[in-house]
Amino acid sequence: MTNKFFQILLLSVLILGCQKDVEQDPFEISNNRIGLLTNEIKVNQLDSIFANDSIAKRISGDQFLSASNAIEIYEKGGKKLLVLEARKESDPTSTIESIQVIDPRYKTATGLSSNSIFKDLKDQYTISKINNTLSTAVVFVDSIQAYFTIDKKELPRDFQYTTDIKIEASHIPDSAKIKHFWVSWNEN
Repeated sequence: MTNKFFQILLLSVLILGCQKDVEQDPFEISNNRIGLLTNEIKVNQLDSIFANDSIAKRISGDQFLSASNAIEIYEKGGKKLLVLEARKESDPTSTIESIQVIDPRYKTATGLSSNSIFKDLKDQYTISKINNTLSTAVVFVDSIQAYFTIDKKELPRDFQYTTDIKIEASHIPDSAKIKHFWVSWNEN
């Protein structure tokens, strides 16, 4: 009886081991993952992850004007996909701290992308907080480790020229376009 049990167990292990893994969607945004990129990937591993794409590192002429830890990812055809910021500048073993999602093909499970509007965001996710900056409202969604900027030109006039007024979700029109979509990963 135990011999038959071990034969079935061995056969099950072989069948499961031979099954092809489900491929990761290269444009899916989920917790600690954007396509094939995870929060544990190091800068020196980007060449293998984006082997079919182009990687460009920004070189700062004036460190006060530009971030030299930014890494831009482009498709071979030249379309910008993502902008990555390394946790530690000029360290190839550094992990990625934040990612600006440029290409709208990158989406969450609910379909939220860089082309979404505020209604898509508020209907699908709980807003953690909203910051009022000089030119944008910054909307934080902790459940997906993301924040979104909305140009203040999209807000009622009372909010456009001041940072003193607290912006609530109800103040942002449903039709307001997302200006920038960022994912920010905490250090492991």
